[in-house]
Amino acid sequence: MLKQKSLKGFTLIEILVVVALIAILTAITFIAINPAKNFQDTRNAQRSADVTQILNAITQFTSEQGNTTAMLTNTDGIAIPTCTADPADMAFIGPASVADTFVVLEPDLVDEYIVGIPVDPLAVTATNGYGYSICQTTGGRITINAPLAEGKTISVKR
Repeated sequence: MLKQKSLKGFTLIEILVVVALIAILTAITFIAINPAKNFQDTRNAQRSADVTQILNAITQFTSEQGNTTAMLTNTDGIAIPTCTADPADMAFIGPASVADTFVVLEPDLVDEYIVGIPVDPLAVTATNGYGYSICQTTGGRITINAPLAEGKTISVKR
């Protein structure tokens, strides 16, 4: 009598089915996690904290005896513009190295009221300074915006 050998292992079909199931589960997990949106939300949370931090430093500066928002206009930068309905009229906050196009807050705020002016996670210094813009109403209320915010508007006014 002839004995048949018993072969052990997986067939090609079984291996392909398992690989296909793993690929489908990976795709579903990747879509559910959505890392691009999570990174966007993280950058927006940082922007929200940054505009609040800048506004708090300005508020502390103006709370001191004799300080006004007009004193934030210094020889190192342009004056804080008046707020209008067009957000494009706001001036960017930037470094003193290119002061002729930016509102420069460092001389008045850094070290005493804030460690350093925050930089937007996607800011390019040459074109939009630190990535945050500023304006003030005729009544003296300051507005700080994050114009590079992704998918929403981030603005703080006080």
